[in-house]
Amino acid sequence: MTNRLTFETAQNYLNQQVDERSEEMMIMEDYARSTKFPIIGPVAGNFCYQIARMIGATSVFEMGSGYGYSTAWFARAVQENGGGVVHHVVWDVELSNKARLHLERLGYDDIVKYHVSEAVETLENNPGPYDLIFNDIEKDAYPDSLDVIERSLKIGGILIVDNMLLGGRILDQNDESSTVMGVRQLTAQINESDRWLMSIIPIRDGLLLAYRVA
Repeated sequence: MTNRLTFETAQNYLNQQVDERSEEMMIMEDYARSTKFPIIGPVAGNFCYQIARMIGATSVFEMGSGYGYSTAWFARAVQENGGGVVHHVVWDVELSNKARLHLERLGYDDIVKYHVSEAVETLENNPGPYDLIFNDIEKDAYPDSLDVIERSLKIGGILIVDNMLLGGRILDQNDESSTVMGVRQLTAQINESDRWLMSIIPIRDGLLLAYRVA
């Protein structure tokens, strides 16, 4: 029997399993396609929503939020969990304003708190504890971010980290760029620690899912 499964065919199939999104979410997805702006996409977004919903998250901190696409998935979960707060963090004022516009249209204006600042510093200044932290900052900064994450995430909380496969670059042992080394180091830090249980989920560009046990 011929094996027709490839990464691309698997992603296409998974995309088909995600429920139809609202018009505003589709506008956000269309913008990402037309401008090549990196968003987590519907499969990873739905996965993040499901995790946040499953654990009953009411406090979520995003480290790197773009124009609010991933924020919308987390805000939906928090709203359905009875309300709470999702922290949206970007350096760029224009991106923050764009996110605010989309998220207000989606009905999440009472859920989201906006920060225009550096993500790790903002987390240090808003230490939680959080039910869930989503990390999508510059990859060479991943390793140094773990300390403040561990101080800010509650025991029993969830950490989700994006771009753990780096489009396959992570497989190239000769690639010692700061981006690849940052992802490798963070993976090792979490995998070798008795504070975490982790898996890497091979959807989109790879999501690290880690459960804080100690």
